Amino acid sequence: MLESWRKRGWERREEKIRYDEYRLSWKEILRALCGSAAATCAFAYMFYQSWIGCLAWPAVAALWLKGERQKGTKQRKERLSAQFGDAISAAAAGMQAGYSVENAFLEAEGEIRSLYGEESEMARELADVRKGLKNGIPLEQMVQGLGDRSGVEEIRDFAEAFAAAKRMGGNLRAIVLRTVELTRQRMEVEQEIRAILAARKYEQKVMTLIPFFLFAYLQLSSPGFFDVLYHNGTGQVIMTAALALYLSACGLSARIMDIRV
Repeated sequence: MLESWRKRGWERREEKIRYDEYRLSWKEILRALCGSAAATCAFAYMFYQSWIGCLAWPAVAALWLKGERQKGTKQRKERLSAQFGDAISAAAAGMQAGYSVENAFLEAEGEIRSLYGEESEMARELADVRKGLKNGIPLEQMVQGLGDRSGVEEIRDFAEAFAAAKRMGGNLRAIVLRTVELTRQRMEVEQEIRAILAARKYEQKVMTLIPFFLFAYLQLSSPGFFDVLYHNGTGQVIMTAALALYLSACGLSARIMDIRV
């Protein structure tokens, strides 16, 4: 009965930590509000030369905050994925050195702390694993809990394979080592793709700002050059179409850069 109570208490505590639910700090919220306000004003002036367009700021701010939450979630998942790859690599090395599976994961905690610090995502997870093992919680249950909460496909797949290996028995060490190797290879491919795309994403950001630089240059060098496009029906239709085309191009480029293995 005590064992069952401990497991239920552990599960309730684990459910509180979900890596696919990111909460913005007040600094991030303030930065998002200021950024959305600046962007709204820039678009209103560039495409319509009317401050009435700034009334769209609440909608822009809501979309901006949503994007920041998605960005924060993605970055946290990427950090967790990279740290998990190093953790299972350290655990695999421990198993090859003769440690049991449980002790190999315990030994991996020290390496993760030295690499990423005690406050890193994986260091906290391994600390919970250590506490759970002391309370008699099966390792596969905790790994599956991490897989469910992480929202990372590689971690979830590893957790399922690890749990299946523990249930089937047999040569558990060989099965786990093989699973670790396959998971690590997949994570390495994803990290290589992210490294390759890093420069392209920077170029993408520059390209999205070029229309604003050109507009500012023409406004300074040839005042009144765009006046024919403002404050009349035809010009507003043209600029609205240009705005829609610009936003569509930004969205398409973001989707192209979102490559997953």
